[in-house]
Amino acid sequence: MTSVDLVVVGAGIVGLAHAWHAVRRGLSVAVVERDEHAAGASVRNFGHGCFTAQDGVAFEYAMAAREEWLTLAREAGFWLRESGTLVVARAEDELEALREFAEIRDVELLNNPTTGSFNDPSVGLLNNPSTLGAALLPLDIRVNPREAVHAIAALLAERGVAFHWSTNVLTVEPGLVRTSRGELHCRAAVVAVGHDVDRFFPDLAEEREIQRCQLRMLRVAHGGVIDPAVLTGFSMLRYEAFARCPSTEKVRERLTNDHPELVEAGLNLMFTQLPDGSLTIGDTHHYSRTVDPYRPEDLDDLVLTETARLLGVPSLRVLERWRGVYASAPEPFLTATPVPLTRAVSVTSGIGMTTALGLAPAVLDDLLQEM
Repeated sequence: MTSVDLVVVGAGIVGLAHAWHAVRRGLSVAVVERDEHAAGASVRNFGHGCFTAQDGVAFEYAMAAREEWLTLAREAGFWLRESGTLVVARAEDELEALREFAEIRDVELLNNPTTGSFNDPSVGLLNNPSTLGAALLPLDIRVNPREAVHAIAALLAERGVAFHWSTNVLTVEPGLVRTSRGELHCRAAVVAVGHDVDRFFPDLAEEREIQRCQLRMLRVAHGGVIDPAVLTGFSMLRYEAFARCPSTEKVRERLTNDHPELVEAGLNLMFTQLPDGSLTIGDTHHYSRTVDPYRPEDLDDLVLTETARLLGVPSLRVLERWRGVYASAPEPFLTATPVPLTRAVSVTSGIGMTTALGLAPAVLDDLLQEM
């Protein structure tokens, strides 16, 4: 029989965020993960800490998470770039939206590429004839999602967290987590299993309207250096802070009229560069309770065509393709008490890497009052 203060179910970024903050509070922690390492949404993303474009409580969580990412990168030794985000405007309404955005966030407008105000000319996007201007969001970061979550888990193991890999959780009861390898007794539990919350608490998932959002993403070869993450007008339609900009609605209307198939596919035309120089590009969004196993090639073609146009190149060579899945719901965060001494926690808005490390302290503050 094993007994700890806190059992965390799920070793993705949301689960690890709770383990990280619990250990710092002096709690003993065990993490239970069904796979032999994290293999879900936390490793299938852009590795983009898109802090600046969040709004409301998500912005508060994001800014708190930023400091935690910097600390973890130092202590766990994983790659992190404080290179910001470049939001590229390719139409007048997008340019106007960036001007409005600069009134509510600390960003640098780059409306004239010849000024040299952006200190990394290798980006090249500002020299693309279709680019009218851009905004640099300097506080955003990039990590390599293929290594960062694993490095955090390794650091936590060094700090005394007991990891139970390749272990299924059967039931979660007050003070007890039953697993395929035995029982874990605890003072409290956090169930952080992303979109699979319906596997544990189906009534809760139905009540909160949890769905699965399926993403189409690719990794392509690239020869240059593009240090910041890159967003576009399509991205403005998907990040909450841009909703406060009046011109964003004009962007939506134009893109819907000119590119209905892209808007219907939920395209967020963006990319980030991995340390080896390749680009993670994407992504499209499809929502359902159950993920369809089939992968229509036309969605990948849309992403490839639009990314090549953005980069100003004739075509792109695909190195990898994959499907990401995350939890989606009308509210951006799920924090619920399905049974006493337990919190079900999920970021239901696709911004887990951006906000989880800021969300976890709030959850623990509440849970500790019950322990």
